[in-house]
Amino acid sequence: MKQVKPKKNLGQHFLTDLSIASRIADTVDACPDLPVLEVGPGMGVLTQFLVKKHRPVKVVEIDAESVAWLHEHFSFMSSDIIGEDFLRMDLTKVFDGQPFVLTGNYPYDISSQIFFKMLDNRDLIPCCTGMIQREVALRMASAPGSKQYGILSVLIQAWYDVEYLFTVEPSVFNPPPKVQSAVIRMTRNDVTHLGCDEQLFKRVVKTVFNQRRKMLRVSLRQMFSGRGPREGFYEHPYMTRRPEQLSISEFVELTNMVGEELSEA
Repeated sequence: MKQVKPKKNLGQHFLTDLSIASRIADTVDACPDLPVLEVGPGMGVLTQFLVKKHRPVKVVEIDAESVAWLHEHFSFMSSDIIGEDFLRMDLTKVFDGQPFVLTGNYPYDISSQIFFKMLDNRDLIPCCTGMIQREVALRMASAPGSKQYGILSVLIQAWYDVEYLFTVEPSVFNPPPKVQSAVIRMTRNDVTHLGCDEQLFKRVVKTVFNQRRKMLRVSLRQMFSGRGPREGFYEHPYMTRRPEQLSISEFVELTNMVGEELSEA
């Protein structure tokens, strides 16, 4: 069988450097003993190193041509090759409800969606590693006060500790992407409950960062209809700050403030 041709519509950029593939595989060692689910294995450049880890490994691939390649060249794990769309999978059924490590050379155009699905399944995924666009990796790992700090930073860091591990140049891919890549690792922190309404937390974070150059007293107004919040709400010290200046705990406090006002409306 001929090699799989990268498909632009699937955002496929196949890693060709085996040393980097080996380094990415080693990132799962931070969570030993857990099974591994690899997203988008393509022709198995990362898979070949994961299967040497002496723990269960499954791969999920949406591209039928890649699935056929994997069945031919990784026949020993044929029952662990899943030809599905990761974004539509029920992750509770992958390892019969057992927690697992998520990894992969993620398609750049859906990497954020992959991580939002990770958040929705955070009790199943104590560790997530892999390669993504460098710009996205910087956003995920950035601290309050930086230009990269945004929606992804807050929503992910609320539940995970994020490590930016190393940068990968375009030349090691076929075809080379137009951007740099980066390898990251996310490990679940000790938070079991944010201390606020989680759905409202997401709504507040997305609302204010969608107008990130404005002070919170301006961007928060769209959260309220009718009479708006009570007198004094916009006098809180947070209201003269911009969203990138708030820490996770301050966003939690802000969410509770907004929730209190909404319940009084």
